[in-house]
Amino acid sequence: MIMPETYGKRCKIIMKTAYSDIDTHFTIDGICIQPTNIVFEELTTAIPSHSHGSGCYEIHYIGGGQGRLLANGRCYDIMPNTLYVTGPHVEHAQSSLAGAPMQEYCIYLQLKRPKGKALSPLLNAFCSTPFWLGQDTQGIYTLMQLLFSELERRGIGWQNQVTLLLSQLVIYMVRNYRGEAGAQLQAAVQESPGAGSAAHKSIVIEKYFLFEYQNLSLKELARRLSLSPRQTQRLLMSYYNKSFQEKKAEARMSAAAILLGDKKRTVSSVAEALGYSSLEHFSTAFRRYYGMSPRDYRKNMREPQ
Repeated sequence: MIMPETYGKRCKIIMKTAYSDIDTHFTIDGICIQPTNIVFEELTTAIPSHSHGSGCYEIHYIGGGQGRLLANGRCYDIMPNTLYVTGPHVEHAQSSLAGAPMQEYCIYLQLKRPKGKALSPLLNAFCSTPFWLGQDTQGIYTLMQLLFSELERRGIGWQNQVTLLLSQLVIYMVRNYRGEAGAQLQAAVQESPGAGSAAHKSIVIEKYFLFEYQNLSLKELARRLSLSPRQTQRLLMSYYNKSFQEKKAEARMSAAAILLGDKKRTVSSVAEALGYSSLEHFSTAFRRYYGMSPRDYRKNMREPQ
């Protein structure tokens, strides 16, 4: 069911299936929920620190492998059957341990709540939990298998089945929250920078800085957004109050910080993974950003909790 893809200069074989073209939505207790990205992949590269806008929740289930999650300044060890959610404005980054890439199911949901609309107890429990991490007790692995099977085969009634499975996923998440003492991190709610095409542009920007930080280009990002470079700069300032160069440095340095947490990696291999032409260039950029060398940063890192 999950087909391998090739990518990168060395044509590594990775496992990845992604669905971002799902023209559907579902409602729970009168609230519209839209799935904008559904992905299964082996995480062979670090995901740098990032956060999502208001109404956006990302559900992560780790079916295999091992890694680390950095969420709002705390580090967590990740193992098979780990389930966690990262909701609005929760800063998080993750990486696999060398030789044991995490096999992750990731579901990105956007909730569209009308102003003044009261939430049901179910959705209130879901929306008021911007971060939770624990071991799944509800059988979410089986649900994920069914979901991806429907998305792949697309037989008669597949869209109805997908929305039913996603509704069940939300219910399972809340049952996990109540049945296990996970970590709770509250975040301030802000208004998102727009809807419709603006939301799509936000997702394009997030994916670009998250997954392609080795070769970031303002011209290429502008092309993907169907904007001019100047318009793209203005959009970045509007969304993040940061320039392209600032976002580029943030993406690379966030990835560097999470990669340095894997003590099996050399500093040189981290520099190479980030796309730097030499260790010296990486060390200079890292010192400029963090005020210390990569080796000193590694020495000062706290052990995972």
